[in-house]
Amino acid sequence: MMKTNLFIRLGLLLVCGGLNSFAILGQSTNSTNSPAAPATEALDWNKVRQLHQRAQSGETLTPEETAYYERAKATRGRSGGGPNTGSLRKAPDHLTPLTDLGASDKYEGQDGGLYGGGMNTPPEAHRKAAVAQLAAIQPLDKEGKPSPTGTIAFVSISMSNATQEFSFFKREADGSPKKSPKVTIVDCAQGGQAMAEWAPPDAQPWAQAKSRLASAGVTPQQVQVAWVKLANKGPSGSLQEHCRKLEADTLKVLQNAKALFPNLRIAYLGSRTYGGYANGNLNPEPYAYESAFPARWLIQRQIRGDAELALTKSPLLLWGPYLWADGLQGRNTDDLKWERSDFVGDGVHPSESGRAKVTELLLKFLTEDPLAKGWFAK
Repeated sequence: MMKTNLFIRLGLLLVCGGLNSFAILGQSTNSTNSPAAPATEALDWNKVRQLHQRAQSGETLTPEETAYYERAKATRGRSGGGPNTGSLRKAPDHLTPLTDLGASDKYEGQDGGLYGGGMNTPPEAHRKAAVAQLAAIQPLDKEGKPSPTGTIAFVSISMSNATQEFSFFKREADGSPKKSPKVTIVDCAQGGQAMAEWAPPDAQPWAQAKSRLASAGVTPQQVQVAWVKLANKGPSGSLQEHCRKLEADTLKVLQNAKALFPNLRIAYLGSRTYGGYANGNLNPEPYAYESAFPARWLIQRQIRGDAELALTKSPLLLWGPYLWADGLQGRNTDDLKWERSDFVGDGVHPSESGRAKVTELLLKFLTEDPLAKGWFAK
């Protein structure tokens, strides 16, 4: 009977796929209070389901819980239910930040610079287009009409790392004398909701985003600026394989955002922080580093006049602050370094100091960059 139950469980994993199948399996097992289990001990799928729900909501797991959770995902992958555990690539010993990579340098066939060609600033025509959009940003009333008593709503769109970082940023920015009182910051990023989860226009993250706006006293018509941090959960395969998927998902997210927020003019894109401390498959290197390329490709497509990214379908795209540095080796553009203490037990989600570093980068960018400070700074 025990062997029959095991085959039933594996069959359910194969049919359902993904970690949501843990919810089905968990109904037939009892939870345990032990923090971890030896590798030979049978997994408690109800416990795994609970850990999954906590992780997806952005809660930080203990190292023991993380190890148990990762073991469950590895078991799921071996059973055929996990598409992202079998083709992970090993990161090279050193990766050059995209901002330090020159026009003649190459990584997997890609040249350097945030905008390509070794350039970290947009080409002149795109810069002028951005200036025109930025000039149109002004306080709007709840119907989206210009009003001196209205607001400029600035939102985040992404997953758990982003909500942890952006909520920290909101707290600091709202208390900063540098921020314009006309700007209302609303954290719409959500735990477990990466680009793939935001891609369907009727997906739950959009409903939650509208709810958060309402709680902040803001309407979708007042949203004019967004910070979109590009990431998908458990990437695998080559740069072209996982990055093209992330690019396609993010394109849909940008189009959805423009449809929901008709006055959305600018989206500042960002990629992940350093992933070299990750102890699981959620987003290790080189995948964290490579998440910058889909952001760049989308911007380059818009620069070339891609109809899918016309300003009637998408906000104008610019880079926000580039968050990646090569761990303790840092980068040339500033003194940013990522230490192990900047991340919690899983090596992926930011600790208090990690959130503070992202907040510092965001505040510096929004108060000093010529393509941001006009609407954000006092």
